[in-house]
Amino acid sequence: MLAFVLKLIVNAVALFAVVRLVPGISVTGTGNLIVAALVLGFLNAVLRPIIAFFSLPVTVLTLGLFTFVVNGIVFALAAWIVPGFSVAGFWSAILGALVFSLISFVLNLIVGPASD
Repeated sequence: MLAFVLKLIVNAVALFAVVRLVPGISVTGTGNLIVAALVLGFLNAVLRPIIAFFSLPVTVLTLGLFTFVVNGIVFALAAWIVPGFSVAGFWSAILGALVFSLISFVLNLIVGPASD
């Protein structure tokens, strides 16, 4: 349970940083931020691998650059699902997903693995 809560906090902090750094991305309220972080973590764990598998031929043809598009799609889908979390457009979604990934990676390195 501690690992889940820690991961949720890391995702929420990363999403808060994305809202502050990337123009075109906004979240209204702390509750919406936490729900958006939860939905984004769920979509990244469940849906992104499925989309990545089916888009593998395109990813190979673009030498892996299509992965940015897949991440942007998942980020935009989370914004579509969660009320109060909005992404202005395609490029904002891709940049937001990239910044979110980098910040959450660094925060996970700092926090380290949590064991229950």
